[in-house]
Amino acid sequence: MNAAAMTPDQARAAAERVMARCDELAALSETPDALTRVYLSPEHRRANALTGDWMREAGMSVHQDSVGNIRGRYEGAAPEAPALLLGSHLDTVRDAGRYDGMLGVLSAIETVRHLHRQNARLPLAIEVVGFGDEEGTRFGITLLGSRAIAGTWPEGWLDQKDGQGIHLAGAMSEFGLDPQRVADAARPAGDIAAYLELHIEQGPCLEQADLALGVVTAINGARRLNCTFTGQAGHAGTVPMAQRRDALAGAAEWMTVVEQVTRQAGQDRVATVGSLQCKPGAVNVIPGQARLTLDIRGPEEEPLEALLDDLLARAHTIAERRDLTFDADEFYRIAATACDAGLQQQLASAVTAVQGSAPHLPSGAGHDAIAMAEHWPVGMLFVRCKGGISHHPAESVTTADVAQAIQAYTQAATDVATNTALDLNHG
Repeated sequence: MNAAAMTPDQARAAAERVMARCDELAALSETPDALTRVYLSPEHRRANALTGDWMREAGMSVHQDSVGNIRGRYEGAAPEAPALLLGSHLDTVRDAGRYDGMLGVLSAIETVRHLHRQNARLPLAIEVVGFGDEEGTRFGITLLGSRAIAGTWPEGWLDQKDGQGIHLAGAMSEFGLDPQRVADAARPAGDIAAYLELHIEQGPCLEQADLALGVVTAINGARRLNCTFTGQAGHAGTVPMAQRRDALAGAAEWMTVVEQVTRQAGQDRVATVGSLQCKPGAVNVIPGQARLTLDIRGPEEEPLEALLDDLLARAHTIAERRDLTFDADEFYRIAATACDAGLQQQLASAVTAVQGSAPHLPSGAGHDAIAMAEHWPVGMLFVRCKGGISHHPAESVTTADVAQAIQAYTQAATDVATNTALDLNHG
């Protein structure tokens, strides 16, 4: 065991701190009876201040960047060394759990705290970031904090409005930020060597395997579409069954096809019809229009695109047979993001040392690593959560699992920093 390695007892103490701090952050909510903390809110300001205090206590220099990310830096053995970036997000969905995002930020702080207590400096600096907005709850656009660091804010984001009609630019000004200085948050490619994120799984796979930790292979790509079947409304009592052009019946048939075809496509792809509305919507009228949404996801682009093409083709076939029309409008697309193979290997080695094996699995949810991967290698470590429940107050992890996660995360960060520095020196 190297001098900077974390013992099980040290990991347990770190996990107990993390669990207590998750509770402290959960108290910073816009509502007293449910956790909601959105971007550029008073609660966001307080969460940044508290997290910044913990970063300083762990031995880091701290600052808040131009878009409201809170960032801490622990210098490497050589001044101005590139950084290994660790972290996750501090914002939440509405009526959230207390571990999604926050667990990753607080565990990263514990990694630095341990190094600092051991007087250990790595060949790379270690930076910890609490991203200000990953969920997109307030403005309906996601990954604001990480896209700012990556320098990939789309033009027009400052004009986005929240539910009260407040522009993003105005909210930034109210928070004390200059909306014209968003670009100041961007990091040159050479400043960061890699990004490692620890996160709850938000799914049931680790629990089913009876394992605390897993290594992420890829973050699923996603497509979201608004779909419409159009037929002919008519009297429910007078139009014979053989002559009906029932849009809802066509939509229902397709929904069943979506489920069956996606199941046959393999476990790595999923499809969901999440909403359905029909018109006129009366009990005694044949539906003339059915509108529904489709969300499909998978870890590889080509199979995902093939599944989408297949499902849309089957919708058109159903519509033609039923004398309906079918239209689909894609309103959201994000590419699948592969985790770096070398980082997967180093995470797997650390996880195996802690729990004896290292399962590999894709992430069905989005993460800040998506934005970071546009410029830097990314790796992710998953932690088991009870029942696979997330984005819900019942979100739950155990102290024992978190202890194993912090121990593996610290070892992986140390190995990645050492090996990456060697590669840079020999490159």
